[in-house]
Amino acid sequence: MNLKKICCLALVLVGAASSFAQSAPQAKSKRVLFILSEYGYWGEELIGPMEALEGAGYKIDFATPKGTKPMALPPSMDVNYIDPPLGKKVTTAEMAAKVKKVEESDKLDKPINLTEWMPAKPYLSSSTYLDDLFGYNRTLDKIGKEITGKYDALVIVGGSGPILDVANNKRVQDLIRLFIKGGKPVVGICYGVAAIAFTRDEITDKSAVYGKRVTGHPVVHDYNDGHGYLKVDGIFPGAPYQLEYILKDAVGPDGQFIANIGKETSVIVDYPIITARTTYDSALCGKKLVEVLENGLVRYGW
Repeated sequence: MNLKKICCLALVLVGAASSFAQSAPQAKSKRVLFILSEYGYWGEELIGPMEALEGAGYKIDFATPKGTKPMALPPSMDVNYIDPPLGKKVTTAEMAAKVKKVEESDKLDKPINLTEWMPAKPYLSSSTYLDDLFGYNRTLDKIGKEITGKYDALVIVGGSGPILDVANNKRVQDLIRLFIKGGKPVVGICYGVAAIAFTRDEITDKSAVYGKRVTGHPVVHDYNDGHGYLKVDGIFPGAPYQLEYILKDAVGPDGQFIANIGKETSVIVDYPIITARTTYDSALCGKKLVEVLENGLVRYGW
């Protein structure tokens, strides 16, 4: 083969390699967004999924409604705390140490501020309502594309705090819709499940869990008074709503609320929704999320 033919062949091979490189699929982002309450999260409900994801090579971004550092609920770091409905200690020494380590680190110091990132839904009373609504939806479309390219899943950490600033937070609900619309799994743990249940489909107006199998904090696990809350501006009463009944209504006639009372764990995967009942379901929830992301798991627990 003469020199001219060799050069031509080399150019063809280089061109083919370049074309393949351009068409080859990009590596997964391996990044997950966690939402935490600024009124107190339950430590283990952060640690469980966080450890599972980090162990599988995922990076985690944290977000709070106003961008301030979230705080762990004191009982979730107290090895002597006895959960009233369960009548037993729920925080091990090992878990308490892990939660305290996170609290003392700078890991949660600079969470994403949802108020700055996500647009405010315009009020009907606005004199420029239609233009405001157009702008709102354009911004959501832009953020949706950003999410699709950056994140693999959304995790809503539980505890008593989410009842106050996450469950009915319109920006959180917009995020949930964007993740679902982008085909990304959404995880709710304990009272974090409420945020998913309160999210409505923008076309049908049905709950995001309509027709789904879900688990969540059952009535028999609800506190009768303010145990387990951060005391902000006084003492909060017991849970202001019964999540079990909200979920039973939200799933509709073709869905199902599964409490698994009497069973040690309760995690339900009904893709793209993943729900975990309470504190001691957190590690299993994280494990199942990894299986969803890595192995394509779409159903578990029912």
